[in-house]
Amino acid sequence: MLASIAYPHIDPVAFAIGPFAVRWYGLAYVAGFVLAALVLRELDRRWKVGLSTDDMLDIVLVAVVGLIAGARLGYVLFYGVGSYWSDPLSIFAFWDGGMSFHGGLVGILLAGAFIARRKDIPPLRLFDMGAVGAPIGLFFGRIGNFINGELWGRPTDVAWGMVFPRAPGDLPRHPSQLYEALLEGLVLFVVLWVLSRRKREDGFILGMMIGLYGVFRIFIEFFREPDVQLGFIAGGFTMGQVLSLPMVAAGAWLVIRALRHGRDAQDARDSGADGAGSGADVTE
Repeated sequence: MLASIAYPHIDPVAFAIGPFAVRWYGLAYVAGFVLAALVLRELDRRWKVGLSTDDMLDIVLVAVVGLIAGARLGYVLFYGVGSYWSDPLSIFAFWDGGMSFHGGLVGILLAGAFIARRKDIPPLRLFDMGAVGAPIGLFFGRIGNFINGELWGRPTDVAWGMVFPRAPGDLPRHPSQLYEALLEGLVLFVVLWVLSRRKREDGFILGMMIGLYGVFRIFIEFFREPDVQLGFIAGGFTMGQVLSLPMVAAGAWLVIRALRHGRDAQDARDSGADGAGSGADVTE
């Protein structure tokens, strides 16, 4: 066997009270939403959006529903390949894993558009606020995947390869869940947090978030084992990479759009200032 480090066997169940079991994967989602809500509150204060406590609670609750529903349905549609038809009720067993980020993104954007309309907030502004906190949830979610021993990487001979108990072949593999937690979680959050230090044109932060996520995901998929149901679906590319390509394009479009709007707004302000100055000279 190739050299590897021991996979830390962690019970997926954090604790149980009678028949009720609380899993680390579920706690990861709770931690992600709580910390993302704190980020939302800080950005509301800094950007002077004017959200009340009730507004914040409504936004978070709607986001929870949109994300979980979208992530689970996305997994079923993109990766299930009809396997859930034999046991339809298992679609609702999201605590066992099987959540799609791409489906969750669609779900939370639809939920965000709904609540933004109800609260009379520009949708892109709300999306920007949520985008800063999103990598926190991604970080905890990938840690949950690692604890569950799922979404493992491809076989490798690197010194930090791990033998995942549920993976076939008893081979050391890339701990790709940790790669994703690092890039899609910590690195992405730091970049967006720095960018959010000053308010930018609506849509800029969202564009950076989905664009960078797409780039990171495409890169990490080269180390992650393709989903067993699908394998490689387009040459040497996986479903995760195919779904991430439109994200990179959409992110680039949003960033360019925001920069263009910012430049146009600055030109308008400069023109107004020049016009005011010219008028003053004529009056004198």
